[in-house]
Amino acid sequence: MRPSCVVICRIHLGQGQTVPHSATELADYDHVRQWAMQSLFQHMDDIYQGTVIVDAQARIIWINARYAGRFGFADPQSALGQPVENVIPNSQMREVLRTGEPMLLDIMATGDDQLVVTRLPLKDATGRTVGAVGFALFDKIQSLAPLVAKFTRLAEELAATRESLAQARRAKYSFEHFVGDSPLISEVKRQARLAAPLEGAVLLLGETGTGKEVLAHAIHAASPRAGKPLVSLNMAAIPDTLLEAELFGASAGAYTGADKKGRNGKLQLADGGTLFLDEIGDMPAALQAKLLRVLQDKEFEQLGSNRVLRADIRIIAATSARLEEKVSAGSFRADLYYRLNVLTIQLPPLRAHLQDLPVLCESLLLQLAQRGHMGRCQLTPAAMQRLAAYHWPGNVRELRNILERASMLSQGGMLDEADISSLLGPLPAGQADAGDYQQQMARFEAQLLRQALAAAAGHVPTAARQLGMGRATLYKKLAALGISTTS
Repeated sequence: MRPSCVVICRIHLGQGQTVPHSATELADYDHVRQWAMQSLFQHMDDIYQGTVIVDAQARIIWINARYAGRFGFADPQSALGQPVENVIPNSQMREVLRTGEPMLLDIMATGDDQLVVTRLPLKDATGRTVGAVGFALFDKIQSLAPLVAKFTRLAEELAATRESLAQARRAKYSFEHFVGDSPLISEVKRQARLAAPLEGAVLLLGETGTGKEVLAHAIHAASPRAGKPLVSLNMAAIPDTLLEAELFGASAGAYTGADKKGRNGKLQLADGGTLFLDEIGDMPAALQAKLLRVLQDKEFEQLGSNRVLRADIRIIAATSARLEEKVSAGSFRADLYYRLNVLTIQLPPLRAHLQDLPVLCESLLLQLAQRGHMGRCQLTPAAMQRLAAYHWPGNVRELRNILERASMLSQGGMLDEADISSLLGPLPAGQADAGDYQQQMARFEAQLLRQALAAAAGHVPTAARQLGMGRATLYKKLAALGISTTS
C-alpha cells in the first residue's frame, strides 16, 4: 500500500478477506456511481413517454420535449418555472412533495388518453424532500391490459367472496317463517316484535326444536341492525378448549397451532350487528365472566392479548336448559343470568299448540317441495289425526323430519295414516279412546275442512277432490261439524 493512501472503508470479499481502499479509489467509485445514475436517468428518459422534474415548490425545472409537446408546449423551455399543474393539469407531483412518498404505477387522464405514470420524491442528504421526478411509463393503458385484467379479476373475486360472507351472515328468516296463529304462538310473536327495535339482550327459552333460531333471525331482521351481520355460535357444538378463541378471537401465537396472523372471533365478526348464542346454558363457567363484561361494558380481550377491544353488538341467547336450576346449582352465574333475563320469551312445545299443526304441515310440505325438487304432498284427514295424536318430543324439528321421510317414501302425492304411522309407531294403549283426543281431532278436522273450503272458494266438489274424499262424505262431515256452505 502506498504511504499516501488513507484507509476509508473495508469491503468484505469472499472467504472473509478484506482489502483497504484509498480516498482516490473511493472517488473513482463515486464517479462511477454518478455516471450510473446519469446513464440510468438517460435510459429512462429515452424509453418512457415523458419525464418531468419539479423543485420543492412544484415548479418545473426540467421536462423533455416529447412530454412538453403532449401538453401543447412546442418549446420545453417555455414550460420551465411554471407550476406543474399549469403544464400537466392532473399532475399529483405536489402530493408527492407533501408526503415525501412515491406513487408507483398510477393512472393519469390526459384529455382522451390515459397515462401510466410513476412519481418519485427527490431528497437531499438530510432526508428533506427537495423535489420530485415523474415518468410517464406508457401512453396507452392497453400496454398494461394483462396486469390490469388480473387485478380486476382478483378484485371481483374478493368482492364476490365478501358478498357471499355477508349473505351468510344475514337473517335467513322473518316472522313469516315462524308459523302459527294459535294464542300461544301469537303471543310469542307479539313479544318478539316488541323486543326487535330495542337494544337489550333477548333470552329465548324452550325445548329443542321449538324454533328458537328462527325467532332469533326474525328479531334481528326486524331490528335497526338488520343491515349488519347476524353471527351464530352454538355453545354445545364446540369443545370447551376452542370455545374461547371461537367467541373472543385469538392473538398471533396465543396457543400452539394458532394462526400466525391472529384470528377474529365471533364478537368481532358481529360488530355492529347481532350475536346469537345458542345453547348458552352449556357455556363453560370460565367464559361466563368474560361474556358478562361484554354485556356490561361492551369490551373484551382476545385470547393471549391484553388489548381491550370494543364490541358494538346486540346479544340474543337461547337455551333448552332450565337456567334457574343451573343458577341454583352454581353451574351458571347468577349475575350473567340476570343480565340475559331482561327480555325473555318462552317458546311453547308443539304439543301445547297442536291447533297450529295443519298450517305447520302445509308450510313444511311446501318448503320440502321447493327445496327437494319433488312434488308437493298433502295429508289426508286421517294422517293429520295421527300426527295430532303424537306427543312430539322433538317439536317442529321432528315434525319436519317425519314429513320429509314420509314424502320421500310416498308413492303418490297424498300421505295417508299408514304413511305416518309407519314412521311414528303405534299409538300408546288407550290413547285412541281418550275423550280429549276425540275433541282435539274434531277441532282439527273442522279447521282442515274450513281451510279446504276457503281454498276452493266454497265449492264443495273441488274441496272434496283436494281432500281425497267423496263429495257425499264431505257433505256429511260438514253437517256433523256444523260447517255451513253455499254450494
